[in-house]
Amino acid sequence: MPAFFTSLEKIKPLFDWTHRIILFICKILLVADIIITTWAVAGRYIPFITDPKWSEEIVLTLMVYMAVLSATLAIRRGLHIRMTAFDKYLPEKLKTVSDLIADIGVLALGVVLVIYGIKFCNSPLSIRGKYVAIPTLSKFWQYLPIPVAGVGMVIFELEQIFRHVEALFVKKTAEEGKEHGC
Repeated sequence: MPAFFTSLEKIKPLFDWTHRIILFICKILLVADIIITTWAVAGRYIPFITDPKWSEEIVLTLMVYMAVLSATLAIRRGLHIRMTAFDKYLPEKLKTVSDLIADIGVLALGVVLVIYGIKFCNSPLSIRGKYVAIPTLSKFWQYLPIPVAGVGMVIFELEQIFRHVEALFVKKTAEEGKEHGC
């Protein structure tokens, strides 16, 4: 069994690469959000700057992208919301099993987001629907974060599940635990 987990360590750069890309996208979205919001506010109070009519819809769309993509990053680092009030009273193995069950539930949610998010993105409402202030832009872009976040959740939950299963079946030394952030 330890050889299996050693071979899984070889795909860790894929998880790291995905994490860096999602983090970069979140940074770009935040910068765009700040620029558009500043432009819109300045357009309301400075006479020679015009407030773009589309600013509110685009800012809200960018915020949705940031929220769901940031959630996938939280999953990677184990920072998503979970109940841990009794964790300090549980034996380590039971705590790991509890975390594994929770991560399997979140993985299932990620799969649901991918499947139904793709269906919804391809629905007539998404394809034919248009932004009010930008009639040339399809609502598809407003719903795309759902399957994108689902894919990110699935990727990072698989990594978490592998870590929990490894913790249950492979004995680690104190040095290896520090190396993996345990």
